[in-house]
Amino acid sequence: MKKWLVLILILGIVPLTFQGQEAPPEMEKSHVLSAEAEVMKLEAFIDGIMYAHMKANHIAGATFSMVKDGEIIFKKGYGYADIEKKKPVSPDTTMFRPGSVSKLFTWTAVMQLYEQGKLDLDADVNTYLKAFKIPDTFPEPITMKHLLTHTPGFEEVGGIWAHKVEEMVTLEEQLKAKLPARVFPPGSVSAYSNYGTALAGYIVEIISGISFEEYVEKNIYEPLEMNYSTFRQPLPAHLKDHMSVGYSYKNGVYEVEDFELVNGIGPAGCMSGSAVDMAKFAIAHLQKGQYKDRRILKEETAELMHSRLHSHHPKLWGNAHGFWEHDLNNLRIIEHGGDTIWFHSFFVLLPEENMGFFLSYNSAGGGGESREHLLQALLDRFHPVPPVAKITPPADFKDRAKKYTGAYAMNRSVYTKYTKLMRLLMTINIVATEEGTLLAKAPMGMDAIQMVEVEPGLFREINGPGLFAFRENKEGQVTHGFIGPFPHMALEKLAWYEAPSFNYLILAVSIILFLTALRWPLRALFGKICKAPKEEKSGSKAARWFVGIMSLLNIIFLVAFLVTHANAMDEMIYGYPSGIKTLLILPLISLVFLLVSIIFMFLAWVKKYWSGCARVHYTLIVLAGIVFAWFLNFWNLIGFKL
Repeated sequence: MKKWLVLILILGIVPLTFQGQEAPPEMEKSHVLSAEAEVMKLEAFIDGIMYAHMKANHIAGATFSMVKDGEIIFKKGYGYADIEKKKPVSPDTTMFRPGSVSKLFTWTAVMQLYEQGKLDLDADVNTYLKAFKIPDTFPEPITMKHLLTHTPGFEEVGGIWAHKVEEMVTLEEQLKAKLPARVFPPGSVSAYSNYGTALAGYIVEIISGISFEEYVEKNIYEPLEMNYSTFRQPLPAHLKDHMSVGYSYKNGVYEVEDFELVNGIGPAGCMSGSAVDMAKFAIAHLQKGQYKDRRILKEETAELMHSRLHSHHPKLWGNAHGFWEHDLNNLRIIEHGGDTIWFHSFFVLLPEENMGFFLSYNSAGGGGESREHLLQALLDRFHPVPPVAKITPPADFKDRAKKYTGAYAMNRSVYTKYTKLMRLLMTINIVATEEGTLLAKAPMGMDAIQMVEVEPGLFREINGPGLFAFRENKEGQVTHGFIGPFPHMALEKLAWYEAPSFNYLILAVSIILFLTALRWPLRALFGKICKAPKEEKSGSKAARWFVGIMSLLNIIFLVAFLVTHANAMDEMIYGYPSGIKTLLILPLISLVFLLVSIIFMFLAWVKKYWSGCARVHYTLIVLAGIVFAWFLNFWNLIGFKL
């Protein structure tokens, strides 16, 4: 399964010595187990994994809590919350940013209003909205059930972070300003959506009549005694000193990063909280809504919330009502991961075992497969299952393999803005092998995954448990692929003209032809081969000027675009790079020169400008301009699609 985890990350988890800092202080810990030996075994096992992950990934600090049968059985802080002040992580009071784990609080709030009869999960969300409405792009309306399962069909929304508090906008303002296009029919496929969860939080505000932050404080934090948790940004004064610093690791040194500000979509991921507070939330869910003598959900509501609501395939993991559903080591798991820029977290519940855990790292290196590895290691240690048997491909699969092969792109993507271009960097190529299997190949040298058919449209890793399914349309053509561990996203099979290989080819050929139009050293070569006459006919010089300027504008635009975005990738989470609006003027000007060049192309053949070879050369450049214009238009680079 780990290969799948690495694969999806391209597209959006020893001795304790740390480079760049002293060995951390004695870890704060406490555990409530009946047998001291079991406590020590559990602690030693988790410590070994945590220390290894922290050292390998340059993680300054981490926090962990585990619950079982209504009790916190283990809690521990690792490393530093503040390196400079030598402040250790406390699982009780040190606050981390759980990122999208925050969504579980939003979904819990939604289910509270549902059980009170104030919210209909099947109603059109426009029923509750006043300041703006979701467009009726498709006949089917978007419902709260679609938001719960990431199936409303929204495209991805960017620019959801802020540098300063002064840049922050309200939930309503952001949702209105960032309203995404509806690109899939609701309920058809999952496409992870921060906007959809924020919209659900906004509906909580509308129905309750109070801010989302206040609603969560009164209806979840207070009954669960979560005293070191908040959705408020910036942090309330009484909590600031409890917040862990976020770190990056550069040139052998841990660098302090600013407190991250999630701008206007707080319900999707802006919570701050301690590991013990998250443990209380876990207990409430495992106890079917009850914590001590209080309830945050009725028993039947909690059971509904934990039940499957959507899946791309009956044998793949699915989405519960907000939770993600997994099935590992023959155990059903409901969970949610979370990532901010610097913090990386994991919230896991095993209802059958009445246990769960929360994990969070405070450094950029804490993402990836480290957290998933911890979960798998715990299951293998305490709930082992026999290794998966290797299986052989069906004898006739080679004859059917071609329908599945091709380029696939993650559907958590932008479709109507110029950042759609990022899809070229986020594709998986599936090819057939001589052995009668499929090979999923990711870019950047990552390991390929070999999978074998176990039933029509369903595949399994040849040496592992990971599943992959395909969906076909009515004509029998494959349209989507689904990776088992990721029920909240899908892969779209790309048409030939969407594939990176085709787009890179036409870019390369176009740029080469544009360069020849600039009369660089190849001019002499063309002059000798084509033997161009010295005296040019009327209009021929203008023809070359127009095609030359068009080519120059296209080259300047492409180079400037690449340089601008290469230097601004870290800033694009806050918004578009500065100067992008000015840069997008160039393709519009180039189009004017292209249109005139097309006219000159016909004139060149009618009036016999230059030699025949030169006319062919000119025609090829104009055709390159047409193809390049198609490329720019297809990827939303013509016009100001921001």
